[in-house]
Amino acid sequence: MLKTVQQALFSTGLQLPKWEPVENKTTDYEVRKYGATKWVSTKVIGMELDPAISKGFMRLFNYIQGNNEKKVKIEMTAPVTCLVDPGAGPICETTFTTSFYIPEEHQADPVKPSDPDVFIEQRPELTVFVRVFGGFTNAQKAQEELIKLSQSLQRDGQQFEENVYYTAGYDSPFKLFNRKNEVWLIKKTGEDVKTEA
Repeated sequence: MLKTVQQALFSTGLQLPKWEPVENKTTDYEVRKYGATKWVSTKVIGMELDPAISKGFMRLFNYIQGNNEKKVKIEMTAPVTCLVDPGAGPICETTFTTSFYIPEEHQADPVKPSDPDVFIEQRPELTVFVRVFGGFTNAQKAQEELIKLSQSLQRDGQQFEENVYYTAGYDSPFKLFNRKNEVWLIKKTGEDVKTEA
């Protein structure tokens, strides 16, 4: 338990999902292709990003601490992602899906969660546009970076999903320096682009 707590607090030596860089001619964002992987996830319905991520994080942290079918501890990984799926109107609730990447040794047969609000997610292969930023983050900072990313993508004629986005955090709240945060926009596939034309 001490090792997992230390990893969660200080973000050292955490396992990351594998991805491949996609050729890109600009420096203000990256393009990454993630393979199909399994994540442990939970959904929180609400109005604000920060409390939703906190609530989701604790559910998932309990899962890796042994609140699962086998009562086993599972290594902490990074990043902690949150898929933000806004409601249809200006004051509608948003669905926040917070996720931890399942370590390689558990990918083939993930341990089932005990909490009914936690589930194993099979994430398909995904290409994302990524804007990396430092410092401490919150909903406002993520929104500012997301706007910068979308403006860069529009400038470059890139096609992306406009209704959802991811936040990705790599560090615990106790890490003070060299923090890494990201916002991701999902690249539209050829099929998505064709249906809009």
